[in-house]
Amino acid sequence: MSSSPSSPPRSEAEQIVLLTRELEWSRLRIQALEERLRLELIRKYGPKSEKLSDNQLQLLDLEPGVSTEEVEAESRREPLPAASPATTRKKNQSGKHPGRQELPASLPRVERIIACTPEQCFCQSCGKDKAVIGYEQSEQLDVEPARYFVVVTRREKRACRACAEGVSAAPLPERIIDKGLVSDRVVIDTIVNKYSDHLPLYRQSAILERDTGVSISRATMDGWIMRVGGMLIPIVGAMRRELLAGSYIQADETPVPVQMSDGSGKNHQAFLWQYGKPGGNVVFEFRMGRGREGPVQFLGQYEGILQTDGYAAYVRVGGRRMVHAACWSHARRKVFEAVRLNAEDRLAGQLVVRIDELFAVDAEARDEGMDYEARHVLRRERSRPLLETMKKEMEAARAAVLPASALGKAVNYTLSLWDRLTRFLEYPELELSTNWTENSMRPVALGRKNWIHVGSEQAGPKVAAILSVVETCRRLKAPVREYLGWVLPGLGDVSLQKVNQYTPAVWAASRSAK
Repeated sequence: MSSSPSSPPRSEAEQIVLLTRELEWSRLRIQALEERLRLELIRKYGPKSEKLSDNQLQLLDLEPGVSTEEVEAESRREPLPAASPATTRKKNQSGKHPGRQELPASLPRVERIIACTPEQCFCQSCGKDKAVIGYEQSEQLDVEPARYFVVVTRREKRACRACAEGVSAAPLPERIIDKGLVSDRVVIDTIVNKYSDHLPLYRQSAILERDTGVSISRATMDGWIMRVGGMLIPIVGAMRRELLAGSYIQADETPVPVQMSDGSGKNHQAFLWQYGKPGGNVVFEFRMGRGREGPVQFLGQYEGILQTDGYAAYVRVGGRRMVHAACWSHARRKVFEAVRLNAEDRLAGQLVVRIDELFAVDAEARDEGMDYEARHVLRRERSRPLLETMKKEMEAARAAVLPASALGKAVNYTLSLWDRLTRFLEYPELELSTNWTENSMRPVALGRKNWIHVGSEQAGPKVAAILSVVETCRRLKAPVREYLGWVLPGLGDVSLQKVNQYTPAVWAASRSAK
């Protein structure tokens, strides 16, 4: 290394120090570039290719006809990463076979008695008849295929024969689609098939024609959905008020394409914002953008706990006393990305283990059926020391890696949100992660692949209302078909002052009481 003419010559020791620093910087720079290359290869070859080695990814990149299935098959040749303590504990617990699975007691039973053969009905020794002393019983889940039929409604008409007072007819029962060709159950089945089972309308139309010979267009079915979505909007408004009256909300957002009528032929990327309480109400709100005005308007002056990822749109929303909390799953995902890109990175591997130990504490509380207060005590005893150790290790890692590296980004993300990530030590009901919210987003992601887009900007709020009810019923373990069959007929005649008596939570509570 040469020095400039004007600067005094450096000693040999100084030159060695400078060369060592340059070498270390170059090593870190090469590592960061290798991480970026591996990340691009992983993105190219699908979600499971993180199990592949660098050499395998390079070979696959050179093979022009490689398929995703071949990549996944190749990935299975590599050993999986070492199991975390939580995973190991679960495997140990599940080592003993749990026995035959029992079918739910709520399902109706149809008994079938199988008689003994004639040879078994008499004693081979004395010839006398054998008595029935009991039964060997077994259970199997069975199904009856969907049976379509026509309901013929005949309303009684009455008239007085003595005078010309007029004719009276029995009143029509309340229906979802007045004068419609199909019953309420067909309409509800269409809703559930699309938004719970992700079956697009063109497939449902084809199935209906195949099984019944009745041709119902997708446009007609879409009209049913829009009708139901519009009817459910006041219900979802009541669910939002229930949610904001509570003390804890998790929030997230996901993109959803919207078909535009501007003649461009392109979809607009809108967003479904989700707000929910673990095990309780879920409210989806449709927005054409991802700006901060969405959570600002939805949350209003809410002053409870708001748990989100690190997205800046959630900053400075709600009331003055609102508590911001962050998600450990997002932090772990970023650290694990560093392990995935460089499996030999011991710093990143150790941090993943620390976060897994943090989740293992909550898993232990859940397995033992602890309430919030008992879990709070356990967290203070076990989680607090883990966090102190983890923070020191992250600060040491930040000083040892480039900020642009995967580990550098993960550590900076986690430490920048440290106060929000450790709020669970102060609030017993706060979960470590927003996994409840992410699980609720998965049906949207699956549906997006099947029904492709929302039909129009005006349809967005109606779709969001249906998704809110379907997902809330799922969280409450309430049968969504039964709820929709109970609430929809006649819902249009319910006043806004009484609509809070028709939410899924109220219906599920009354159903449990009965």
